[in-house]
Amino acid sequence: MNFYCMRHGRTNYNDLGLCNDDPARPVYLNEAGIAQAETAAQQLQDISLSRILVSPLPRTRQTAEIVNRYHAVPIEVHDDLADIRSGFESQPVADYFAAIDHDPLCARINGGESLLDHKQRVLRFIDWLRVQRDETLLVVAHEETMRVFIAYFEGGIEDAQLRDIHVGNCEYRHYTWVR
Repeated sequence: MNFYCMRHGRTNYNDLGLCNDDPARPVYLNEAGIAQAETAAQQLQDISLSRILVSPLPRTRQTAEIVNRYHAVPIEVHDDLADIRSGFESQPVADYFAAIDHDPLCARINGGESLLDHKQRVLRFIDWLRVQRDETLLVVAHEETMRVFIAYFEGGIEDAQLRDIHVGNCEYRHYTWVR
């Protein structure tokens, strides 16, 4: 199986440095994010996708719909792809980082999940993905999710190093699983 994973395009929340993990909040791509998604769509246009999987957050679906203009394949929501539940909805990312600074891997603040909780959720998705029969999939998710994918598929990355991985908006990676 060929597996492409991509971070969503830029949003106004990215520009403002705000957390967003609530699918009901209308956080969509801004003009720059739409342009990023269009560029990625052109780069991926010759890939024969079977389907696209997205998180429940609107910005991933919007990114996927732009890419899908070249493919016309099913887009499916998978809850395990959701961004980390920070407990800081619509609050500054800097405040979230300050709140977990005492234990960045295990801290759960305001009913949110820890980085390791999130990692386990993404690993559950990877286990599910492994048994899918698609030839080629695209997953559109979030930077935190992409960090787990990169650590899993590229290896050699300890949990404490996850936050050191930076993934740009609409940056994507390609992995191949041999069955």
